[in-house]
Amino acid sequence: MSLLKPPQPAPTWAHAAEDILKLTKEAIDRKRAVEDKVAGLPDNECSFQSLALAHSEAAFGDVTDPLSFYHHVSADKAIRDASNEADGLMRDFGVESSMRIDVFGKKLAAQRNIAKAGLSLTTEETRLVEKMVLDGRRAGLALPEEARTELAVLNKELAQVCLEFRKNCNEGAGSISFTLEELKGVPDDYVNDFTKREEGGKEVYDVLLKSTEIYPVIQNADNPETRRRAQESFGCRLPQNVPLLERALELRRKIAALLGYPTWADYVTEVKMVKNASNAEAFLNDLEQKLRPLGAKERDALLALKAADHAENNSAQPFDGEYYHWDHSYYSRKYLMKTLELDGERLKQFFPVPFVVPKILEIYQTLLSVKFEEVKGASTWHPDVQTFAVWEADATDESGFLGYCYMDVHPRPDKYGGNAMWSVLRGYERPSGERAFPVAAMVGNLAKQNPERPALMSHFNTTLFFHEMGHVFHELLSRTRFARFHGTAGPTDFAEAPSQMLENWCREPAILAKMSSHYETKEPLPADLIEKVVQSRFVNIGMFQLQQVFMAQFDLKVHMATEAVDTTALWNDMHESITRLKQGKPCPGQAAFSHIMNGYDVGYYGYLYSLVYAEDMYHTVFKQDPLDPKLGWHYRNSVLLPGASRDEEDTLKEFLGRPPNAEAFTKLLFGRAAGTTTDL
Repeated sequence: MSLLKPPQPAPTWAHAAEDILKLTKEAIDRKRAVEDKVAGLPDNECSFQSLALAHSEAAFGDVTDPLSFYHHVSADKAIRDASNEADGLMRDFGVESSMRIDVFGKKLAAQRNIAKAGLSLTTEETRLVEKMVLDGRRAGLALPEEARTELAVLNKELAQVCLEFRKNCNEGAGSISFTLEELKGVPDDYVNDFTKREEGGKEVYDVLLKSTEIYPVIQNADNPETRRRAQESFGCRLPQNVPLLERALELRRKIAALLGYPTWADYVTEVKMVKNASNAEAFLNDLEQKLRPLGAKERDALLALKAADHAENNSAQPFDGEYYHWDHSYYSRKYLMKTLELDGERLKQFFPVPFVVPKILEIYQTLLSVKFEEVKGASTWHPDVQTFAVWEADATDESGFLGYCYMDVHPRPDKYGGNAMWSVLRGYERPSGERAFPVAAMVGNLAKQNPERPALMSHFNTTLFFHEMGHVFHELLSRTRFARFHGTAGPTDFAEAPSQMLENWCREPAILAKMSSHYETKEPLPADLIEKVVQSRFVNIGMFQLQQVFMAQFDLKVHMATEAVDTTALWNDMHESITRLKQGKPCPGQAAFSHIMNGYDVGYYGYLYSLVYAEDMYHTVFKQDPLDPKLGWHYRNSVLLPGASRDEEDTLKEFLGRPPNAEAFTKLLFGRAAGTTTDL
């Protein structure tokens, strides 16, 4: 048992539904009171110190962020509903707060007084002043009163529409049923997880329309009709979200117009690294054109494999020369087995969850010179959740404390269905000078061990978990004065770069050997399998990236539109045009595209944009020795520690020793050296 005692207790998770609403309302009242006090200051008394707004924002988040988190993870519907309701209250208050022209006036007065007095502020303090004033301008506080009133109404409705959309995504999935014969080809460990029941005198298996259950069917079922039904049911699972999405787009168009921006995309990208919507569009168009020949070559190879498969198996369905959406995962898997003899099911046997998760933590601890200590008996929102206190590796007293990390990695009903990191509490400096430490939660859906079968992870899920843990450490190892700049709080077209960089660890031979252990023999991945895993990254990479381009292009296009569009028709037309996967039934897949209703609107391009930085960072600094703690320290100090407290270009220049370029990204996608270095 550790003798180290954290200087800050872990959060408690014993709230009743009524507590959530009560605490939220009290937090709103306290923050409103601070704003009222600031609004009452004479202009000549406004200064950096007199505007206590940053501290009130942090104190507000300390109360409300954990309460908002409940609706993603609580097993209690009353708690989830209360959390959703509290989220609505917070969003409404956020609109009210952002529209306070009296407070905005005091921010402008403080900015003038600071400049007039010639006060010397730190880089982070200067950034805070600039961002707070920019917040006001982007909220429309320079508009006439009538326009501001209209804007507040639109913003409140938009917040509520987004909330309803997300709730449907979490709770409205449904299921589809198959017989055992229809599931032929799907591995037993998946089938055994499906709910079995009697229907019409025969046994059927209910498959939830969640990625963790439906993807194994689409990827493995030999019967193309099974795959078609699974793919289309998954794509059509949330029709109730279509009017919500289209109403949100309408509201965003009206808000952008009121604020004087040509489109919502122009409004959002103003504060991103890409700077404007035209730059984002040009980036995606250029990438799509470069990927098209590569994707076409890959598609031809997969189509030939499908033709041979139909001929060999004398399929009941004649080969019609088409390559369908529901074919792609299935034949991509077969292509891997044919070209690399890489069997995903065999590979999974080397990644048992009880071994891999602690090993990933061990790798991060070594690289970043930290240590995790489990806090037994800590309060959590579910018995499966583990709590860890995180320390500097050489900590001898409380000065080495870094924060807390929760691990909630197993699936359960009505829990968030993917893998993600949540910032439960941000780190910052209190007015007293004391440190408020961050709290991060890793939320996943990894198989849970049971007596009947081992809990195994695919290499893809191993990589995804490693990625999300990168976000966890970005939160834990950031150290900023103000909460709004902590950790991953920067622009989304950079925030993914550190974790995308870290995905490369899951393709390094030495690290693959370290993080693998056969569930029976305990042997690590053999060298031949490791080589195949490394090579597999480049198999069908063009088609994979074209799928990403499609999502990013759809997100950008609907937000650059100046009038209403049929989002279902656009979704299906763009998907077929960009990915060249033949569609069947025109499903409203956009109704489950949660990113664009969850704070990532006009943000999906960022996954590709930040990948440019990620590959540059990895190949320039870490490729020589990915486990070197000295390089880990450089990464901590240059990238993680400053969070968003300075310009991201400056962060990259310090880490790389030069401005970033796209050479490594080009090599990744096209497997050849770039002709010249391209400055970004």
